[in-house]
Amino acid sequence: MAFSSTLQNVKLGLLALAISVGFAVKGNNAHAAGTDSLVVAGGCFWCVESDFEKVKGVKDVVSGFAGGTVANPSYKQVTKGGTGHYESVKITYDPAVISPKQIYDLFFRSVDPTDAGGQFCDRGNSYRTAIFVEDAQQRKAAEAAKAEAQSALGQKVVTPILKVGAFYPADSYHQDYYKSSDRILTRFGPLRKSAAYKRYREACGRDQRVKALWGDAAPFTH
Repeated sequence: MAFSSTLQNVKLGLLALAISVGFAVKGNNAHAAGTDSLVVAGGCFWCVESDFEKVKGVKDVVSGFAGGTVANPSYKQVTKGGTGHYESVKITYDPAVISPKQIYDLFFRSVDPTDAGGQFCDRGNSYRTAIFVEDAQQRKAAEAAKAEAQSALGQKVVTPILKVGAFYPADSYHQDYYKSSDRILTRFGPLRKSAAYKRYREACGRDQRVKALWGDAAPFTH
């Protein structure tokens, strides 16, 4: 058991090094000009947006909904259940700086991909993890990242890889929530959204669980 635990820690450490090297250095391969985009679901979209807007090569992250059957759903409809949507983000990135595989590697290490019932304190179908792919290249990258995540953890990764359909942006209230200076009324009294977000993230245990699961391979814990 001790040997198995040590081996897993070594694998996670090597993955952290590989991700950080690949993440920081531009590759030599030629890429198409402009930007590409992909969609992932990792629980609370405020948190996923906050994480990935810090990533070099990412140009924009939009909070929204994917994977459902209702057009233009509201936040209330999605969280109530029955629409089939996941809280998701659309990540627009520069493929000359960062690849889909690198983004998926970061994604897996920013969530608990072993949890099929939601993420952290947020429970229910809309908070499950998923990767939504639009072509064979994205699917290949996602499948490789998923296999590596499962091997590193030594546990079953339940995050599905699904064909992307319509992505519906959430309303403006939810965009850039983590850095908004707008004031709202909370159970702690009036707070800026940024302060309310920080309290929510800490209380929900997101970073604590990710750090416990991934150790030094977790890219966004603080």
